[in-house]
Amino acid sequence: MSEPELRRAFGVGDAVVVGLGAMVGAGVFAAVGAAAVGGAPALLLGLLVAGSVAYANATSSAELAAVHPAAGGTYVYGRERLGPAWGHLAGWGFVVGKTASCAAMALTFGAYVAPSIARPLALAAVVALTLLDARGVQRTATAMRVGLAIVLLSLLVVVVASGTAPSADLGRLTEGPAPTPGNVLEAAGLLFFAFAGYARIATLGEEVRDPATTIPRAVPLALGAALLTYVLVTVAAVSAVGADVLAAADAPLAVAVAAGRLPELAGVVRVGAAAAAAGVLLSLLAGVARTSLAMARDGHLPRPLARVHPERRVPHVAQLAVGATVAVVVLVADLRGAIGFSSFSVLAYYAIANLSALRLADHELRWPRWLAAFGVVGCVVLALSLPRPSVFGGVALLIVGRIAYAVTSRRGARED
Repeated sequence: MSEPELRRAFGVGDAVVVGLGAMVGAGVFAAVGAAAVGGAPALLLGLLVAGSVAYANATSSAELAAVHPAAGGTYVYGRERLGPAWGHLAGWGFVVGKTASCAAMALTFGAYVAPSIARPLALAAVVALTLLDARGVQRTATAMRVGLAIVLLSLLVVVVASGTAPSADLGRLTEGPAPTPGNVLEAAGLLFFAFAGYARIATLGEEVRDPATTIPRAVPLALGAALLTYVLVTVAAVSAVGADVLAAADAPLAVAVAAGRLPELAGVVRVGAAAAAAGVLLSLLAGVARTSLAMARDGHLPRPLARVHPERRVPHVAQLAVGATVAVVVLVADLRGAIGFSSFSVLAYYAIANLSALRLADHELRWPRWLAAFGVVGCVVLALSLPRPSVFGGVALLIVGRIAYAVTSRRGARED
């Protein structure tokens, strides 16, 4: 008996919410402070570089998702356009890297809600959101709409409170050392982590109505909205307190709001940050589960992960397995290490997406082919700009993935 198909429940609006909910949060509430170390000019230029590379990746993902509207994202694209080994490498990088991202977002949630009990709160968030995701894709979209509304409201508070602070000065946007290629690329690499959510739309491709039209429309819309939000928030925060203050702060946007006329609004920012982390975690859990589903269908992960619930039409076994794995990582992970490890994996994933887009026929292209080539180069450069432990750990991950593919391929050949 064949497994039931996933339910196609997402329209353009739902898909934009999924992508925007996955992007808005991580960079605004966390990476902005880390990326400000090199000064305001490097921070702002890094934001533009990260956005440019993300746009190239987004267009490639949208083109490929329209041609291959199946669950799995770049795992499917690499397999179909470059060969099974490339597809497996992309899927491996996504599942392992995004599992680390899930843990990072859970720990971020706990830290903003109550730092003294951050880890237990992170574990509770993983359990609750895994169960919510297993209830069905429409419930996931509804929850993300609510979470996104809270996040955007808190960011509006940041822009207004910081931009109208007595200390606000647009001259701070040019303060700091002259930007160097190294500073700009380091800032871009840190900020790119926040732009990766648009792939969530592609990984849910099998649950989107009219994917050939919906996905190419939703991906650029979500990315454009996220970039505009990032620019507004970054400019307001830097003008309020300066890049050096943001770089030294654990909660940079709360510090920026505290400099305003109503410092008590900093509490609103903490609520927004918690909501953002929860929204990203929810979408990540959904995306990792569906890539696991696609890999299990092809025999590269345990076959039970390919099961789809007969009534809810969701990959319930994969969802529960991913949630359990993330819970274990939350108990042992370091937040900074999880983010760095994930960033390298995500950039490798998108490099394969861009390589796959270069193999599309002319009539399948919706954007210039050179944009995909730019995406390949951009991903490689940003990946190599990450801290050395992240680079070494990421390379080791890719090697382990290649070994795993060789093992599963040989086993599959013997079974045939």
